[in-house]
Amino acid sequence: QVQLVESGGGLVQAGDSLRLSCAASGRTFSSYAMGWFRQAPGKEREFVAAISRSGANTVYADSVKGRFTISRDNAKNTVYLQMNSLKPEDSAVYYCAADRGYPGYATSYVSSALYEYDYWGQGTQVTVSS
Repeated sequence: QVQLVESGGGLVQAGDSLRLSCAASGRTFSSYAMGWFRQAPGKEREFVAAISRSGANTVYADSVKGRFTISRDNAKNTVYLQMNSLKPEDSAVYYCAADRGYPGYATSYVSSALYEYDYWGQGTQVTVSS
């Protein structure tokens, strides 16, 4: 099992940048693909970005492609989400999540499907003012 704690959220203006961090407990962090999701008031939780166990593969939602970058540091048990050129529509609670995958799955595996993720953090609020 892994526990996830997000940090780095806040109130910024449109066009600003933020970097979210997600610290994971345990010694098996590198065995999980990791993802970021977000949920705005009155909306369903949606996929933002994900990264494979090794960090070699990444996938992004179209709405953030070219503006957000996901990365991980397995030595620090941490996954990051660098968010540039923020827009008011990026305002949401951001959650990181861990996907343990399936026996024998490739290190390149990465998923954008919410139901694939097994562990979730408590979320961090990002608010972008116009």
